[in-house]
Amino acid sequence: MRIVIIDDNASMRKVLATLFASLGHDVVGSFADGNGVEELIQQTTPELVCLDYHLPGRDGLTILRAIQAEAPAIDVVFMTASSEPGVEAAAADAGASGFIRKPFGQAQIIEELKAVERTRQKANHTAADSKVARTPGNQRGRRGTAVVADDNGSVRLVLKGLLEECGLQVVQSVTNGAEAIQSARNHQPRVLCLDINMPVMDGLESLPKIIEASPETRVIMITGSADKTLVAQCAGLGAVGYIIKPLRPAYVEGFIQKLLG
Repeated sequence: MRIVIIDDNASMRKVLATLFASLGHDVVGSFADGNGVEELIQQTTPELVCLDYHLPGRDGLTILRAIQAEAPAIDVVFMTASSEPGVEAAAADAGASGFIRKPFGQAQIIEELKAVERTRQKANHTAADSKVARTPGNQRGRRGTAVVADDNGSVRLVLKGLLEECGLQVVQSVTNGAEAIQSARNHQPRVLCLDINMPVMDGLESLPKIIEASPETRVIMITGSADKTLVAQCAGLGAVGYIIKPLRPAYVEGFIQKLLG
């Protein structure tokens, strides 16, 4: 993979660059801050960014959102030594494909990279398959339709790929709860994946309205937080379950297969 490292610690940048190179990856950029990250992304065209949280200037979450807005196909592994509550959930909701707490060992970062790579390969493989003209014998979509509602482009791409791998046809991807309600009304999908944190109207507000618009739709909440109160609230409003970000193919596919029976 083509990798960019953004960390204000020079020793950390050197250690990561050496490790990635030893694994056969191409480190195409190493920076002490994320200022001008949009231009850096255009110049280096990475497939993955290792991004620290605490940086001079803009912090990692702000930079993560900028990367996702500029190029949602780029995976971001978010790194932090912070014990700040909620930072992992915030990074996941902002689109991080992986998360590492410092200090970490080589095995940990290697496994996280492999998990991110497997997820992206799975999504890309399914996306490529979906471009092939469907024949009467093609089984994709045999299990019904699905809608994806998430304000993060990377999450929408990955979820679409994983749902189609499970035999569902994703008929629409939307970016907020209001659009999700309209999509549910129009398509009456078998499954609707609904992010909790979205602009305009969030998942909790839109959930009961989605179920009212399409009573047979099974709504799965997508969230960066496994907070028990939040999970119980979603269940009380009619969700059939939840999936934690960052997304991992084995878990998502196992959940969907069990749901569909």
